[in-house]
Amino acid sequence: MAAGGCEVWFYHLERTGVDQVLPELLDKTLAKGWRAVVRSSAPERLDHLDGWLWSYRDDSFLPHGRAEEPQAERQPIVLTTGQDRPNAAEALFLIDGAEAGALDAYTRCVLLFDGRDPAALGQARDQWKTFKAAGLAVSYWRQGAERGWEKQA
Repeated sequence: MAAGGCEVWFYHLERTGVDQVLPELLDKTLAKGWRAVVRSSAPERLDHLDGWLWSYRDDSFLPHGRAEEPQAERQPIVLTTGQDRPNAAEALFLIDGAEAGALDAYTRCVLLFDGRDPAALGQARDQWKTFKAAGLAVSYWRQGAERGWEKQA
């Protein structure tokens, strides 16, 4: 396995969007004792997530900060459009078609994409081929109609 053993998990969103799925996955990541980087290609998405992660549920929040803010290295979750990893995160979340870059420092890379968007679907297929060719362990998860996430590959 290449890239330091990083696993790449593809999440094919069909019934819900990033706003519903990402906080759930980040919560599970923090529960493992891991830190996370959320990388987007869209700065406006990060502006939205910066507020959303504080208020997505009435009874909890996800502590986070932006990569460009002071003491980003102390944050359990860092939001960025860049290739930075100031908090030594184990998990990388890619949204909005963000580029993975080097994965050797990560334990897991989670790529979330909208399966209803033909361009996002095509990009995910290309990334799957690239990661597979690089010798990375890849998994594919699809939103099932009844049972939540179903592992497809």
